[in-house]
Amino acid sequence: MIASWLEVSRGIRLVALREIRDQIRDWRILTPIIILTLFFPLLMNITAQQALDFVSRYGAPIIGDRLVPFLLMVVGFFPISISLVIALESFAGERERLSLEPLLATPLQDSQLYFGKMLASMAPPLSAAYLGILVYLTGLYLSIGWTAPPVLLIQVFTLTTVQALVMVSGAVVISSLTTSVRAANLLASFVVIPIAELIIIESMVMFWARYHVLWWIVVALMLIAVVLARMGLRLFNREELLSREIDVLNLRWAGRTFWQAFRGEAHGIVGWYRDVVRTTLASLRIPLAMLSAAILIGFFLGIDSANTFTLPANLFQWDGVGGEMAEYLDAFNLVGTAGWIRILYINVRAIGLATLLGAFTFGVLGIILLMVPFALIGYFAGNVALAGGSIVQFLMAFILPHGSLEIPAAIIAGAAILQLGSAALRIPAGKSLGEGWLHALAGWARIVLAFVVPLLIGAAALEVFLTPRVVMAYFGG
Repeated sequence: MIASWLEVSRGIRLVALREIRDQIRDWRILTPIIILTLFFPLLMNITAQQALDFVSRYGAPIIGDRLVPFLLMVVGFFPISISLVIALESFAGERERLSLEPLLATPLQDSQLYFGKMLASMAPPLSAAYLGILVYLTGLYLSIGWTAPPVLLIQVFTLTTVQALVMVSGAVVISSLTTSVRAANLLASFVVIPIAELIIIESMVMFWARYHVLWWIVVALMLIAVVLARMGLRLFNREELLSREIDVLNLRWAGRTFWQAFRGEAHGIVGWYRDVVRTTLASLRIPLAMLSAAILIGFFLGIDSANTFTLPANLFQWDGVGGEMAEYLDAFNLVGTAGWIRILYINVRAIGLATLLGAFTFGVLGIILLMVPFALIGYFAGNVALAGGSIVQFLMAFILPHGSLEIPAAIIAGAAILQLGSAALRIPAGKSLGEGWLHALAGWARIVLAFVVPLLIGAAALEVFLTPRVVMAYFGG
């Protein structure tokens, strides 16, 4: 096994060295790397000095203390942004230069080609980032005598590395599935926008000096990098790379593929429902268990947060709350048929938003969004207990009447979203990424129309016509 691993690593090294030699000869790559490595850290040194002088003049040195580590992270990030450009060009550029076919004709394994390209895309910019950080630190020490704490330095180096790995992993996937550098650059927003949002989150963490949170970000990025690398290698296909002529959006084919997967083999509505239960719903056993666990975790996190953010106890003195609830429902137009339609619309909109977010985040954001309402329920339940009330009575009156349908709908919808979001990781053999995703989307649509929407219709009716009556019965009107 060791000999096999050495053989694979040798092939990866050969591909990487070939690519790196080509990069070193290209001044268009070297020039921005040199500028971002040598001159940009010097500019950040000047910025840090000016910022420290300014905030000290107005008696706010803490801002300067937080700004210097933040600029350290920025100095490391900008050079690795070059890796995105190199990775986007890795396969698409070879195709345009007509050098892809000789490369794919070599006896190298797919994994050697793929990971060799990744390593070559990441190594020069990452080396430049490390050098830039050292230049920045040296300049700070010589100018203001500032030295980074060892833990912070390890965090910044680690964070820079995993960010480069995520960017390269995503960009190489895009490059291997497109036919031109232009198409790859247009799709780069799927990498650039999430990374930009991540930088904003990291800046907030660093300005609030919650540096331990950076370790959680590192772990999350490592998992994302592994997922992207696995997905890219699974989708890597030499024959398709050579035979694909142009990226075409074939809406007719997409519609036909989706409809065939949505309809299945059934004839008629009864047969369609039977097919959905037997195949699609049966395939959700693991996602259903994961969603049930996620909802319980959200509920108990909400209960725990009530100990930290406790509401005034008088808010939970509910004698006569039934009459107040009637006024509340009337004020928000949640009475009668209009209220039923409004609540149904809100629930369907929430499922749609969770689906949209989950489809592009491997289901993660979709799950988090569905956990939020249960965390809020847990939060209020925890405050009820702290105020001396009964959690069981609260749940039985306010949640259970309509929750008996709404909670199963949320679990089933979340499971379908998780399966849709992870579709790119489990493409069936012989199918393209688009075809596999369309089949997953059809599976999601089957579940939503067969189970989620009917449950939400019933839950909205119960929430308007039954829950207020139960609350009045428990607490008086």
